[in-house]
Amino acid sequence: MHPVRFQLVAHDGAARSGIGHAANGQYRTPCFMPVGTRAAVKFLSAADYERLGAEIVLANTYHLMLRPGTETIAHFGGIGKFSDWHGLTLTDSGGYQVFSLGPKMDDDGVTFRSTYDGSTHRLTPESAVATQELLGADIQMVLDVCAPLPSPPEVIRLALDRTSAWAARARTAHSRPDQALFGIVQGGIDPVLRGESARRTAELDFDGYGIGGLSVGETRVEMLPALAAALEHLPPDRPRYLMGVGDPASLVEAVALGVDQFDCVMQTRLGRHGTALTSTGKLHVKNAKHALSEEPIDTACACEVCARHSRGYIRHLFQVGEPTGQRLVSLHNVSWTLQLMGQMRDAIAAGAFDSLRRRVLAIWG
Repeated sequence: MHPVRFQLVAHDGAARSGIGHAANGQYRTPCFMPVGTRAAVKFLSAADYERLGAEIVLANTYHLMLRPGTETIAHFGGIGKFSDWHGLTLTDSGGYQVFSLGPKMDDDGVTFRSTYDGSTHRLTPESAVATQELLGADIQMVLDVCAPLPSPPEVIRLALDRTSAWAARARTAHSRPDQALFGIVQGGIDPVLRGESARRTAELDFDGYGIGGLSVGETRVEMLPALAAALEHLPPDRPRYLMGVGDPASLVEAVALGVDQFDCVMQTRLGRHGTALTSTGKLHVKNAKHALSEEPIDTACACEVCARHSRGYIRHLFQVGEPTGQRLVSLHNVSWTLQLMGQMRDAIAAGAFDSLRRRVLAIWG
């Protein structure tokens, strides 16, 4: 019995909605997982995520193992109790952060310097598993090799082979029966390599499957064939998670291909800079034209920010450097994305997903 299983509720073509059953709860798919890198989504609290309707929140192994330290979080009973988050949690292995820092890598693992104090640390497939078991998330990810795009073919091949070898080692090392372990598919934008990586990863019989190494420099037109090639070889009874992707156009395109889970920092990053996601596209709330606007950020949005505050007020907060403005737009962006996922689930159930997809792409494509 796998700690996470996928229950299909409805499908419309390849797009599917369902329920992911984890050892400590469940989540509806397609789902968006807000990113709480250091055990908090920036400017938000666990009470906020609950109110907004998030069901899974991400945390990052790399950052948490450095500060406050794995043992500290284990002392509190795991990341959920540490942050008083009552939903589900997924920890990324930290592979993306580690490799973006240019570490020393070999077949056994990776050696890197702390972004905080310059101290040296080592991660192997086994230690990444052990670290995440102490962090106590409901789902943990294997340590993988994320190659930037574009990269030479030999770099993509090495990343794929090391990711596969490390996945097998992680599978052997994993021991917590109440914690799911997801494998990760690599292979750049080459559909053949993506298919090979997906087959090799699926053979290891993980609880679910991440598709990594996309949205790292390629266009969406380049991304989608590679994604489709990976999905073709992943088992339909396990969750499929496209890592690090959260723009509306990519969300609907990936769901149309059969992806179930997503995460992205874009929602709060845009929010901190005064850019809101809306039903008519991006809205730059700091623009002078909003100074006297009594309208909410988005008249079609059901979030608490749109129910209460005007564009004129939020623009004022940014103009005077009041962090509340960053918080309010971040809250809106996360809520807006969660609402979009709900619209997708409803459209799949109604057999109307392609109509929703076309509407979203007309605005965001």
